[in-house]
Amino acid sequence: MAQQSRPEPLDLTRASVVSSIGTSVATAMESPAQDVPRPNSPDSYHTTHQKQITDGENVKNHPSDLIVNSISFCPQKMTTAKATSLGYPTEDTLNSNSFTSNGSSDDLEKGMAPALIQEQLGANDLEKLDTTVRVRSNHAANPSYSSSWRISVPPENPAQLPVKREHRIWRGLRHNFFTVYQRLFTICFVGNMIAFIVLLVTSRHSQPWGPDRGDVATAAAANILASFLIRQENVINGLYSICCATPWWFPLRIRRIIAKLYHFGGVHSGCAVSATVWFILFTALITKDYASGNYDQPAVMAITYILLGLFLSICFFAIPKFRFVSHNLFEAVHRFAGWTAVGLFWALILLVSKAASDMPDADSLGLTVIKSPAFWILVVITFFTILPWLRLRKVQAFPEKLSNHAIRIHFKYMKIGPILGIRISDNPLKEWHAFASIPAADGQSFSLIVSDAGDWTKKQIMEPANAYWVRGIPITGVLRMAIIFRRVVIVTTGSGIGPVLSMLVSHPMPCRLLWSTPNPEKTYGENIMESVCKADPDAMIINTRASGRPDMVALAYHLYVQSNAEAVFCISNPNLTRKIVYGMESRGIPAYGPIWDS
Repeated sequence: MAQQSRPEPLDLTRASVVSSIGTSVATAMESPAQDVPRPNSPDSYHTTHQKQITDGENVKNHPSDLIVNSISFCPQKMTTAKATSLGYPTEDTLNSNSFTSNGSSDDLEKGMAPALIQEQLGANDLEKLDTTVRVRSNHAANPSYSSSWRISVPPENPAQLPVKREHRIWRGLRHNFFTVYQRLFTICFVGNMIAFIVLLVTSRHSQPWGPDRGDVATAAAANILASFLIRQENVINGLYSICCATPWWFPLRIRRIIAKLYHFGGVHSGCAVSATVWFILFTALITKDYASGNYDQPAVMAITYILLGLFLSICFFAIPKFRFVSHNLFEAVHRFAGWTAVGLFWALILLVSKAASDMPDADSLGLTVIKSPAFWILVVITFFTILPWLRLRKVQAFPEKLSNHAIRIHFKYMKIGPILGIRISDNPLKEWHAFASIPAADGQSFSLIVSDAGDWTKKQIMEPANAYWVRGIPITGVLRMAIIFRRVVIVTTGSGIGPVLSMLVSHPMPCRLLWSTPNPEKTYGENIMESVCKADPDAMIINTRASGRPDMVALAYHLYVQSNAEAVFCISNPNLTRKIVYGMESRGIPAYGPIWDS
């Protein structure tokens, strides 16, 4: 029997690793050109990932098995001079031993392979391909290795943006003035105004002139109810649950419309403005009757004009221009004027019913009240106004200061579902702030990320509190709609990574992640970076302190084409969100992001 040769020990020296990589790439170069997908091809996602070497499955017993996880190709231009200036090791520095490191995995992390491959093999064609070397973490072999994420550099040659569709004027009107929010507002308002005009026309010959005051009051109350319910937490969560049940086999055209659910604020504002118009008519009718001596109820007159003033003030401070100038004032007017209006409405209904019951042959006060549709509408409004405050409580918090720019606050008082946000406050009657929750691995707790975006958030970072007020129930966020698409690109900046992790940690799905922020590791810490990498191992993390602010629209489109995605979601500041959404939708790509009233 022939004596079996003893296997040689694995050689993990720098030179052997480089040789192994060079051999692998040389073999790839000799294969037919059609086997190497181009990065900008819409079908490249499937082809690349089908041929990808994952977890070392196809390189077992290879000397580089403990280090190299997979090799794919990407656009890079590297020369010896450029590699040396950037601090990358090259063939000369290796031979002269002028470069030292703790292990071969360190060299690979720093990008040695692309420089050596292109210089030693003369692979000019590789400049058009993608050379990304992913390193498998092996803490036993290399104790100095502590993370699996990488700071990315924006590609020099991203996929070229296509030409925007439609004429410039129509494009601007469609995506800026005729958004889904504006269309919903228009439908609600125009529908009410049609009913308003019809009621006036049909009652023009009545004596005394004008429509019935009860009908006008009912129309105003019904619009207030609709405006209120569309903002109620249970209703919002129910609508998201229904829309998120949309199956993938639905045509993309239908799914992209359903995903605009978060524009429901158009219904809220449309019905609120309509209710104000109806109440103006009610006030005019009461005033006419009072002036003519047919309705001697000064208390009703006083309450009616106070209510009209409250409605007008709520609408005025809800105008985006004034809302952004002083958000705290907007919240205070909305909350306290709204509560006052509900109380005055009760008084108005009782006084009007009392006056009606005093008429000859009229029903009793109690029967008159319960026969009024406005009474039952007000019962529902009152119930849902009180409901969130019945759930008001102060809960213990566990702050984890990440930096002077961000803090992570942990809560253990409840188990929370995927892609939900909560409102917290240190003064429940003053201001509330909504944040996306990140479920913990134990499934019994969650956290949220607060970054410096104003006086209140700055205070929470510099003076962390051990308890916060919470009310109501968690509310579903915009990113929940991403699950009705097969594959998405998510673009975020700064602490927008919180809502993104809220979704990807609790509901993993095929996606590509683009995160642009200053000093991400220093600002948000190692745990957040690891969570990002776990959600998307190929996440493009841009450190704007090092590389400046990139063209986010171009990078979003690059990832959209590269991953063969169906939609783009953006969680960022209002300006960038509008820019990304407009940049994608004007080119026919479904894009979504929170709006000022979502």
